Amino acid sequence: MKILAISGSARRDSTNTAMLRAIRAIAPSDIEVSIFDGVGRLPVFSPDLEGKNVPEAVRDFIDMIAQSDGVIIASPEYVRSIPGGLKNAIDWLVSGDEIVHKPIALLHASHRGDDMLAGLRTVLATITDRFAGDIFLRLPLMKLDPAEVVRRFEMADNRSKVQAYLQAFSAYCMADSKTA
Repeated sequence: MKILAISGSARRDSTNTAMLRAIRAIAPSDIEVSIFDGVGRLPVFSPDLEGKNVPEAVRDFIDMIAQSDGVIIASPEYVRSIPGGLKNAIDWLVSGDEIVHKPIALLHASHRGDDMLAGLRTVLATITDRFAGDIFLRLPLMKLDPAEVVRRFEMADNRSKVQAYLQAFSAYCMADSKTA
């Protein structure tokens, strides 16, 4: 099972990116987690750049989506909304087929952010018919440095929560879309 984990943060020491790296390290052996932490490096979406004019960074991102069995998104909340970089990355996917039937689930590294999550759920339910809204994991990691995030995932309780989440999402990805 190949899972692409997208960090919605452009910050170098992002809690969300650190969380995704920690999750990759403890994922069950049958689940390969790749991380895309480049939302800040994608050019601003423009329909003029679609098709044969797609920038290389965008093409690479789209290829990562296409090659995955499912996508997990972890994102901070900025001004009660989806960060601009993540929304821009999603905008690049809208006119292609790579995301339409792709299973997607959310992770969240904060005790707050419900407004952003509501908006993101709406967007994701619009771009794919396989948004797994019920498969969700929230861990209170906000303001922890990356090393402390890793330590939190070494705790047995958090490790088992993450592994159960990944197993549930993996099963959802493997399920026929008619039964999902």
